[in-house]
Amino acid sequence: MSRREKTRGARTAASPGRRLTPKPDTAIGVLIVEDHTIVRDGLVALFEDEPGVAVVGQASDGRRAVEFWKEHRPDITLIDLKMPTMDGVTAIEQIRALDPRARIIVLTTYSGDEDIYRAIRAGAKAYLLKDLRSEQLFRCIRKVHQGQTLIPPDIAAKLAERLPGEELTVREIDVLRLLVQGKSNKLIAADLSITELTVKTHVKSLFRKLNVLSRTEAVAVAARKGLLRL
Repeated sequence: MSRREKTRGARTAASPGRRLTPKPDTAIGVLIVEDHTIVRDGLVALFEDEPGVAVVGQASDGRRAVEFWKEHRPDITLIDLKMPTMDGVTAIEQIRALDPRARIIVLTTYSGDEDIYRAIRAGAKAYLLKDLRSEQLFRCIRKVHQGQTLIPPDIAAKLAERLPGEELTVREIDVLRLLVQGKSNKLIAADLSITELTVKTHVKSLFRKLNVLSRTEAVAVAARKGLLRL
């Protein structure tokens, strides 16, 4: 079996969806990782009319994406963040562990500061939102394939805002989630099996790191930054 035949067979096995045509030898091969079938099929259809770029595989979650990438090494991986089984950031980390030169583009609806920061830190070469135009997507794919990093100005501004700050600890995230539920320090302490004094210490640290003065403001800032999805 030729390499092209082997790759074509793996495309259909990676994830059910639109049938893919063989990739021309000179085309940039793209793996699409998206859990929503209608969105994934739409992207595949979009690529069919773009010369020099071809979809070589589809995956509906991060785990399948890593498996496909490990076997076929696509030129570009186009990946969403929120997916079942394995999220996008974890998949990016695992693919980059296999090869630090892997070229990965995030295509998502999430624009929170923390989402952007985690994806870029994991090794994504570009971060795009799904409301972009098709020509912007293809331009990004070609630039990343050439070895460039592409972060749109509005996304870069959010990333710059996030970078100087301190990261929240796992326990602080736990406390933050319970703050969102409106729980008092006493109830938070009971839920986490820690003392109220420890809860107060975590809340104080949260306020400092988020640069806020109240619980309501902390929840609002955390939601805007995407911290509540961690």
